[in-house]
Amino acid sequence: MRIVISEFISLDGVVQAPGGPKEDTDGGFAHGGWTGPFFEPETVGAAFDDALSKADALLFGRRTWQTMAAAWPARAGDPFADRMNAIRKYVVSDTLDDAELGWANTTRLTGADVAAGLKELRAAEGGDLLVMGSPTLVRSLLSEDLVDELRLMIMPVLLGGGKTIFPAEGAMRTLELVSTVTSGTGVHVCTYRRAAATA
Repeated sequence: MRIVISEFISLDGVVQAPGGPKEDTDGGFAHGGWTGPFFEPETVGAAFDDALSKADALLFGRRTWQTMAAAWPARAGDPFADRMNAIRKYVVSDTLDDAELGWANTTRLTGADVAAGLKELRAAEGGDLLVMGSPTLVRSLLSEDLVDELRLMIMPVLLGGGKTIFPAEGAMRTLELVSTVTSGTGVHVCTYRRAAATA
């Protein structure tokens, strides 16, 4: 399985609270829901549909899982929501307990199990292991060199600060741009994969 990251991201690299004003106000973040003016179904929506159609499972950090688990079960009957509810899900958390895992088909990965569990999943046959949101988890995956593909929906907005997915430990990682498409609202949907090693 490939680990694929799919993110809404601003021009200055912020991924915090794309969906709504109360989604994540950590650090005084006041721009929740900033993706709204730029989302359109033909390009941006299609990118999410495509990523989900190739996924065999979803991987979340705790906070993103809780946000999604509170939203998607109530939307049953919509094909995208039905797929979100039915697909296997993994949540990385040391604080959730199994009794809280009410969203169907969710398995918890705890601190001691995370690295080994993800390497085992990545080595298994199957479609993609898709990560949406979850900036802390994504930074860790990038730091551990466990990401096979980045799908970034780069929106034409500067947010002036907030949570990012990019590690800041000083390591250089070279990527290859394998596809790009631009929406009518100015969103660049860019797919990057790890660059082939050169001799």
